[in-house]
Amino acid sequence: MTQTQSTCPYCGVGCGVIIESTGPQITGVRGDPTHPANFGRLCTKGSTLHLTAASPVTLQTRLLTPQHRPQRGDKPQPIAWEAALDTAAQKFADTIARHGPDAVGFYVSGQLLTEDYYVFNKLAKGLVGTNNIDTNSRLCMSSAVAGYKATLGADAPPTCYDDVQHAQCLFIVGSNTAWAHPILFRRIEDAKAANPGMKIIVADPRRTETAGLADLFLPIQPGSDVMLFHGMLHLILWEGWVDSAYIAAHTTGFDALKALVRDCTPARVAEVCGISEADLATAARWFAGVGAGASAGAARQPTLSLYCQGLNQSTSGTAKNAALINLHLATGQIGRPGAGPFSLTGQPNAMGGREVGGLANLLSAHRDLANPQHRAEVAALWGVPEVPGTPGKTAVEMFQAAADGEIRALWIACTNPAQSLPDQATVRRALERAEFVVVQEAFATTATAQYADLLLPATTWGEKTGTVTNSERRISRVRPAVPAPGDTRHDWAIAVQFAHRLEARLRPGRPTLFPYATGDGEAERGAEAVWNEHRESTRGRDLDITGLSWALLDAQGPQQWPCPAGAADNTDADADPSAPPRPLGKARLYEDGVFPTADGRARFAANAWQPVAEPRQARYPFSLTTGRLRDQWHGMSRTGTLGRLFGHVAEPSVQMHPQDMARRQLAEGDLVHVTSARGAVVVPVQGSTDVGLSQAFIAMHWGSEYLSGQSSTGTPLAGVNALTTPAFCPTSKQPELKHTAVKILKAELPWRLLAMAWLPADSALAAREALAALMPALPFASCVPFSNNAPLAGPQRERHGVLLRAAGHEPAPDALIERIEALLGLDTRDTLRYADRRQGQRRALRLERQGGDTLLAGMLLAGDTRAEAWLKTLLQEELPAQGYGRLLLVPGAQAPSGAQAVQSRGKPVCSCLNVTDAAITAHLAQCHGTDADRLAQLQGALRCGTQCGSCVPELKRMVRATGPLAPASPQPPAAALSI
Repeated sequence: MTQTQSTCPYCGVGCGVIIESTGPQITGVRGDPTHPANFGRLCTKGSTLHLTAASPVTLQTRLLTPQHRPQRGDKPQPIAWEAALDTAAQKFADTIARHGPDAVGFYVSGQLLTEDYYVFNKLAKGLVGTNNIDTNSRLCMSSAVAGYKATLGADAPPTCYDDVQHAQCLFIVGSNTAWAHPILFRRIEDAKAANPGMKIIVADPRRTETAGLADLFLPIQPGSDVMLFHGMLHLILWEGWVDSAYIAAHTTGFDALKALVRDCTPARVAEVCGISEADLATAARWFAGVGAGASAGAARQPTLSLYCQGLNQSTSGTAKNAALINLHLATGQIGRPGAGPFSLTGQPNAMGGREVGGLANLLSAHRDLANPQHRAEVAALWGVPEVPGTPGKTAVEMFQAAADGEIRALWIACTNPAQSLPDQATVRRALERAEFVVVQEAFATTATAQYADLLLPATTWGEKTGTVTNSERRISRVRPAVPAPGDTRHDWAIAVQFAHRLEARLRPGRPTLFPYATGDGEAERGAEAVWNEHRESTRGRDLDITGLSWALLDAQGPQQWPCPAGAADNTDADADPSAPPRPLGKARLYEDGVFPTADGRARFAANAWQPVAEPRQARYPFSLTTGRLRDQWHGMSRTGTLGRLFGHVAEPSVQMHPQDMARRQLAEGDLVHVTSARGAVVVPVQGSTDVGLSQAFIAMHWGSEYLSGQSSTGTPLAGVNALTTPAFCPTSKQPELKHTAVKILKAELPWRLLAMAWLPADSALAAREALAALMPALPFASCVPFSNNAPLAGPQRERHGVLLRAAGHEPAPDALIERIEALLGLDTRDTLRYADRRQGQRRALRLERQGGDTLLAGMLLAGDTRAEAWLKTLLQEELPAQGYGRLLLVPGAQAPSGAQAVQSRGKPVCSCLNVTDAAITAHLAQCHGTDADRLAQLQGALRCGTQCGSCVPELKRMVRATGPLAPASPQPPAAALSI
């Protein structure tokens, strides 16, 4: 077995991993105990990475050869690499010749490595001469970038993970950290346990698992964040809690901000935000650092803010970020341990993309496109006459321009805009209207791949080499553990090879701009050459990394920037040589109060509160918010390959408050139309008091790959982002994915279908893809994998299944039902059948022998699906079925009388060990003592939450909800019993 140190490809925490491999196959993964981001911990997603790289998954889902569609709508055909790249170069060159360089666009990804990003940026801005290159990081981090630049002068998070241990107050706003950044949340839990006096404030419209740890929860109305921050500052001013000396010495613009927040009185803020004045006052005091037991005259305690998409994905995204940073500047809560505004990066290398200028308005090393000197510096570095000065199209603008016919050729790399961008009707029109679409991808199963004229297979986690930068500015190496499968190539190498061909057409006879080796066995040398050029671009900049080298990263591990030349010379010569190497970079910024602005001072930003782009109204009376699930990642092209990661949340749903459901006469599981001004989805409804009245929630992951159907006009439904608005922040150009005004009405679809079956590991995902292709034939359909959720330590026991749920106005055609049965293996002689065509009812149940038992291996219920209540449990939990016989065909919601009882084990809470909510609730009924005592007893008995720890917030919530066991009634003393 070979072990390779690398980095997790999921969120921006940037956890180190150790990949175990044998020959060409990844066989295991564990956390790297030496990596300073996670110290060996991994979440549910990270700890299952090796399963997503298993051979059956690769063979069924990966794009392994270049493919070309001669005509739109055709099935793609294999094509040789040379021919594929020649075709792409000729198409782009022709488009540029006929319509100019701005007729092409590049849309890339925060999951690319820094080297990939750098080459694409140079390709677009240096060779093609267009700034039409943007990234899906525009959808998650561009407001954070704009907020940092507007106030602190540079896109540089001033804090680090270690600040969690030093903070006396944590202000978590617009972030479900427990699910979006689980390993960082483990640190928060540890810090709270070590320092019970630490105050945690969580502000969020939805009561998330993160809110469960809060000392103060502020259930603010969607989009009211700026008013909340201004109201806190109003009180801080009123009480005299500002740091006047810091403001005078290190900032400008405070008078204008003070005038603005004068009108943000507690009464007004309480009304707009939907919180109490008392809670607002508590939040202000704790944030200012004069709470938590300290008096106003005492030393100020440090406050750390953690924030993510709730602030960023908004038409006021920049204003929200800036208003929060205003609070830090006004109270001097920055530049010291435990204090500062900390933007949590959503993707593994969104920071790296920002560093190389991989956005339509940026240039390398945090240079601004609008600055002529910056453009000249980059042009000189690249050896081109100039870099275009006109800002390019950002993500939403790029696809609108393609839909309008302005952009005619699109190159999409490592991202899935047909799932992730808002206003899917426009996005899909853009992909259809564009004359040439290249999709460079690792997975062939994304919605965007269906629109590609040319598909180029890329390497992915476990195969790539390069670097990434995490949320705390820490650069880590990504290393290959196994050879690239099939004909896949590294993303940066594909871009270089395309650039060489395009150069021959656009600037023949001139030296190449891309002198990087891409041949067999040269990947490491080529990637290092790209990184070295990027490193040189940072010289003298705020993110200077000229003190680092490829060899140093390999030898000494991850390093934070800035780390200018000479940093390595400042290490202690007398240090113990056996001790771990001393970090070279800077953990915290602005400790001296000097900021990267013209005058060295931070700037207060006076932005008035603005409502959401689409306020609730009579026609659309609900505020729909979107967010992450614990065990899924983005569009699920990787996590969606594992049925076990659907155990925690098995199928799509929309959450509503039970009172809203009662008013609309909706029952749990009813299908509803969720409709916005742009589109609609049909989805089951789920009651939850976690969402407020007149609010709703759908997870961001449910694209058309998993949730689809057909509109009344015959248009395929496109998942949750068919609903969301393309309205964006005028400064950051980040769309308001976090809020959409919708109406929710019961869907009258009386005919129902449920089909599910266990399938072989080497065909289950292919069957799911084939079933998903049938979804647009029905008004509602969802299709997901499932598993028996075997403990992670015993993967050989894991089974793989596929579940299709559908509904319609009338029974589906027999041919469609028969196709579904065939894909699920229900067309065999081992299948029991019942059919009543007049009533539109069918039932098929496949049995299999396993040892001495007969098990239900597959089923289809059409028309009357009430038997799901017990048959689904019988199948998924692999319970013996030999006692049922033809009773399996009896309709009804309950198992037939006289048959053995079918008891569900419940929903998995701990994915690692397959511990369910039912088992947890049953055991908690026997636990005594404090919440901490009962949690310890629970974990000691069932071991839940003792592996990756991702379920610990939910366990704590269940502990609190259950309450301690009532003490037994005291017995009278023995003497009193004698009469």
